[in-house]
Amino acid sequence: MKNKLNNIKNTGFKTPKNYFQNLEDQIMDTIKLDYALKSIDSAGFKMPQGYLDTLEDAVLTKVTKTSNPKVISILNKQTLIYISGVAAAVLIMFNIFWNKTETTIDTLDAELVENYFIDQGINTFEIAALLTNDEEINIDIEIFDETFNDDSLEDYLLENMDLEDFIDQ
Repeated sequence: MKNKLNNIKNTGFKTPKNYFQNLEDQIMDTIKLDYALKSIDSAGFKMPQGYLDTLEDAVLTKVTKTSNPKVISILNKQTLIYISGVAAAVLIMFNIFWNKTETTIDTLDAELVENYFIDQGINTFEIAALLTNDEEINIDIEIFDETFNDDSLEDYLLENMDLEDFIDQ
């Protein structure tokens, strides 16, 4: 390492071009400016008499004057409608793309189908007309899993029906 330090020929410091040619003029200009500034007695600005005494009152009167600025609501009707529309679109997207449950005959509830027929006003004659086409339709629906006898039917009616229902009919 000692050998490397002994072989350094350049110090690494550089000066700009024409630096020493203008140096004397720059120093003289600075001295003249300092002498000129020291000879000035006042800065040229004067403060009126009693200015600081009334300054506090003047500032407070300007600050305490309140004007009613125009208030713009962040959630106005138009942005609320826009946001709710975006939210509805996102919900519909989730429902369409991520709801992959398929409805099959096994998942349908018999009561749901029955209520649909009642609400739509479809009677048994219309259903029979749909099922008796020229084509052969195979319906393999098992309505009753067990056979009913008079005792089981009577037990069911006593458990699920009121006496008033029988009287009304």
